[in-house]
Amino acid sequence: MTDDVKDTNIEGVSTPDKVEEGMANLGEDESDPSSKKFYLKVDPDQDNKATELKVCSFKRPHMRAFHYSWWSFFIAFFIWFSIAPLLPEVRKTLELSKEDIWTTNIVAVTGDIFMRFIFGAVCDKFGARLPMGLVLMAASIPTAMTGLVNNLTGLIFLRLFIGIAGSSFVMCQCWSTRMFSKDIVGIANGLVGGWGNVGGGVTQIVMGTLLFPLFRDVVYDGDSEKAWRTVCVVPAVVAFITAIVVVKTSEDCPDGNYSDLKKQGRMPEISAAKSFRAGAIDLNTWLLFVQYACCFGVELTMNNFSATYFVDEFGLTTETASAIASIFGFMNIFARGLGGFTSDKFMIKFGMRGRIFWQGLTLIIEGVLIFLFASVTSLWAAILLLTLFSIFVQAAEGSTYGIVPYINPSAPGAVAGIVGAGGPTGAVAFGLGFRQLAKVKDAYFLMASLVLFSGCISLLFNIKGHKCVLFGQDDETKTGALRIPDGDDDIEGEDDAEKDVIEVAS
Repeated sequence: MTDDVKDTNIEGVSTPDKVEEGMANLGEDESDPSSKKFYLKVDPDQDNKATELKVCSFKRPHMRAFHYSWWSFFIAFFIWFSIAPLLPEVRKTLELSKEDIWTTNIVAVTGDIFMRFIFGAVCDKFGARLPMGLVLMAASIPTAMTGLVNNLTGLIFLRLFIGIAGSSFVMCQCWSTRMFSKDIVGIANGLVGGWGNVGGGVTQIVMGTLLFPLFRDVVYDGDSEKAWRTVCVVPAVVAFITAIVVVKTSEDCPDGNYSDLKKQGRMPEISAAKSFRAGAIDLNTWLLFVQYACCFGVELTMNNFSATYFVDEFGLTTETASAIASIFGFMNIFARGLGGFTSDKFMIKFGMRGRIFWQGLTLIIEGVLIFLFASVTSLWAAILLLTLFSIFVQAAEGSTYGIVPYINPSAPGAVAGIVGAGGPTGAVAFGLGFRQLAKVKDAYFLMASLVLFSGCISLLFNIKGHKCVLFGQDDETKTGALRIPDGDDDIEGEDDAEKDVIEVAS
């Protein structure tokens, strides 16, 4: 690959592409990104996307969007699974069976599947900022109403509506892709996705180990039922406030907000339907859909089930089991970003084949570790293997979204949304396995087998303009700027001879 990257690291990345030096905002209005004066180095050929990351900065527009992306997804994850560590208590109060709990776990991710399909194309049309705020506000309302549940039906509908919070992942990835250049998009997407996913671990600790005991022992003098019925109000309030701040104090892309750019004639009107179709007809999109089902789908399953598993298998208390289960989510602090970073490095050295090789390797190792985790009977061995297989689950997630922007550079949101829907789809499939199979070990073995299979299908990738493992050739004209197309750009993927053109508003 000719676009070699020099001195790639988290604090800064420089490339030989034409780069516009950022200015340190010396007195200019920070709220006007259209002034073309940026704090980070940017590449004008990629719509002023940043070519470096400075994670300690909060400057607009690039780093503000970076931090809002992961924080919004973090909060969404928090409310999405706020009830998960409390399920042992909910099960007692409502007198639910194991099958009932798994039904609610499955429903909690089912609604998210459809929303992810929709929001990918929506982000291509409207940007990620507004959909992100809308989803957080909408999901915070049912979260606050958790205490009103009195039976299985109520719990099912509650978790169904809260589940829309998971679709915020699509906005998280689209926003990051819109702000950072192709040379660092792997680590950028990996970090925002990974740090957001940490919300799964924090939820276990904050809800199960801190807030629930606090409400039960201090506020309600030992009443567990009143505690779980009221504690979810806390994350709901935080989510609603976050939504307002995100919408009011950030931008859709480096040059400003989509609505303003369209009014100024600097951005064409984009057909969300055609954007979705362009992503959906590409086989590579669906290969990544399957692979993401076998990494993020596994993570969602573990977020739902880990605390209950350690209570049932090892006889631990809810507080202790929640603390152990939080390990899985906390690995996201570095593991997903490491997966994306390694994918970027492999791309530099080996081209797209490097990204695909790393993708397959992480999934195969993940599958092997799931087999081992399900086989051990020692608590300490289970904790160790939980930690290890969590790392590879999240590395595979980061690797996946290092590949996503290259599938169809003209419709990155649509591809991101479809692939993202693979996560909750996998969680539904695995959840059905845990619900229907009599032995938990058999369900883990089924999940591990499917993960191994997903690693092997890496051989089938055929990404236009890139030499993959078995198919394709490198074509420098197809390296892709990873940008929103101009009015004259074609949407790739209809077929080799005929392509649909993005509709420009007359």
